[in-house]
Amino acid sequence: MERLPQDLVSKILIKLPAIELSKCKCICKSWLDLITNPQFTTNYYTVYNKNQQEHLLVIRRPFLCGLKTYISHLSWNFNDPKKHVLSEIFNPPYEFSSDHKYWTEIMGPCNGIFFLEGNPNVLMNPSLREFMVLPQSHFTPPQGFYSFTEYYGFGFDYKTNDYKVVVLKDLWLKETDERQNGYWNVELYSLNLNSWRKIDAEDLPLPFDIWGSSRVFTFVKNCYHWWGFVDGNIGDFVLAFNMVDEMFRKIKVPRIEYSSSSVECFKTLVPFDEHDTIGVIVYPIRGIEKYFDVWVMKDYWDEESWIKVYSVGPVPVIYKLVGFYGGNRFLWKDSNERLVLYESEKGNVRCLQVYGKYDSIRGVRYVESLVSLRRGNRSGRQCFSCSLIPDPLLNLGE
Repeated sequence: MERLPQDLVSKILIKLPAIELSKCKCICKSWLDLITNPQFTTNYYTVYNKNQQEHLLVIRRPFLCGLKTYISHLSWNFNDPKKHVLSEIFNPPYEFSSDHKYWTEIMGPCNGIFFLEGNPNVLMNPSLREFMVLPQSHFTPPQGFYSFTEYYGFGFDYKTNDYKVVVLKDLWLKETDERQNGYWNVELYSLNLNSWRKIDAEDLPLPFDIWGSSRVFTFVKNCYHWWGFVDGNIGDFVLAFNMVDEMFRKIKVPRIEYSSSSVECFKTLVPFDEHDTIGVIVYPIRGIEKYFDVWVMKDYWDEESWIKVYSVGPVPVIYKLVGFYGGNRFLWKDSNERLVLYESEKGNVRCLQVYGKYDSIRGVRYVESLVSLRRGNRSGRQCFSCSLIPDPLLNLGE
């Protein structure tokens, strides 16, 4: 082994799955140094995932009773004539497998790290089987409040090599049942520090609302994005939070409408990673066959560069968009609550054979990564290992 050139060893090891590479670190010191080298970690993320088959990370609640959420790894080959879908379930520690522990949204991948929003909030590197529970925030609602809604964002700060979770808390007062400008609160979690802190929200473009239908992970140009609107003449806009300078920015958008302006529509913000910019998918709420329009901000820094790049359809039996990746792959929930993948470039439609009750199914692209959540001082960190087991629920409902 010692006689092999280092670059040859690197080319061999970079073809292995992340969980196998973690075992290879125990072979010898030279392999440990190579695999833990930041340059190898970065190259691995790009090289290994470049030619992989289709993989998704999916969360869903498959049963009508209980809130128990399953985290599934799906894989398949589009050229498989039998259309086989393989599914494995990530089995978290026992204390997080009860009906009282659940997740409602999944964000990522961000260098292979995923954020699961729910009870509890979790960071996860599924390729290393790492599962980390975030600490509780110190936020205490003011006395007399009626309710509040939380809007989460997730991303990476390249300057400090830190993964951050931001949450906007929209409070309603019981006395007036109206939101007050001063009752927006913003908190930020840092993986490096493993703690939450309140941050200044003075640059929030108040007053505003965030569309609940914006469920697709949209982290572009160091910023997490939400699709928002302001009543009156201002209309729709995109709210961006920069994970590096921790500042908010409002991005203007034109009056984006569906091709048939009389139709009630969903508008969902999406990333276009290849072009390093953002877009919006517009599609009708009603109907069993749907067309959808795709808008893109061609130049991220130019608010005047929004254009409609294409329209697709009709796509049959589509209910709601729950994921988007690769610039042309749409993840939908159909009227039977099944997850469906539509590849617009080739017109391929594939039922992925998993189900999620109560509008619970969400999907994102799965990638292999060597980025570990175990870092620095482990004091107070709830970082666990989770196992991967065969999915007994595949094809449930057929």
